[in-house]
Amino acid sequence: MSNETKFIIGIAVITIGLTIGGIFFFSKGSKPHDQQTDQTLILSNVRHTKGNSGAKVKIVEFSDFQCPACKAAQPIVKKVMEENSNKAYFAYRHFPLPSHSNSKIAGQAAEAAGNQGKFWEMHDILFEKQTEWSGEGDPQKVFEGYAQNLSLDVDKFKEDIKNAIGSVNQDAADGKNLTVSSTPTFFINGQKYPGVLDEATFLQIINSSGQ
Repeated sequence: MSNETKFIIGIAVITIGLTIGGIFFFSKGSKPHDQQTDQTLILSNVRHTKGNSGAKVKIVEFSDFQCPACKAAQPIVKKVMEENSNKAYFAYRHFPLPSHSNSKIAGQAAEAAGNQGKFWEMHDILFEKQTEWSGEGDPQKVFEGYAQNLSLDVDKFKEDIKNAIGSVNQDAADGKNLTVSSTPTFFINGQKYPGVLDEATFLQIINSSGQ
């Protein structure tokens, strides 16, 4: 074998090695980057939270006010957070399903109440009275009644409902990017949990966090 042939073979071997190594390096390095991107997206645009922002356990729920399963999950989450507010951080995000015609405007109503410091009060009323407004042709009138009962400025509430659509749509877009397709969907420390979680599951995750 001539020196020239050996040289060409050597170059080919080095090139192949560098190519394989590069593929391995970038495929291996991309995984944590993707996970970090997802975690950032989960916690982006978070506006309505409960608990300790420094807690190790971070729970984000994508939810639909017209969804019966979300209604079932609401008292569970509320109790868990009331009893573990120092151990966990919870954020509510909107994901109105297309099959629920009044869910988007319900989310806008909650946002409008939030502009006057009463997001969680409206959040609870919307779930508690879900059957009252979910079949209404004009649910905003019902929501205005809830706003009045909460001693909100109803004129401001009505104006803010119109402006809140962007916030609801942003949450929904983020949810789609995170492959959310049903409600409720929880993300706990970045791990996806579709469906209603019982109290025991929440407590097991919270108590196993080492806090």
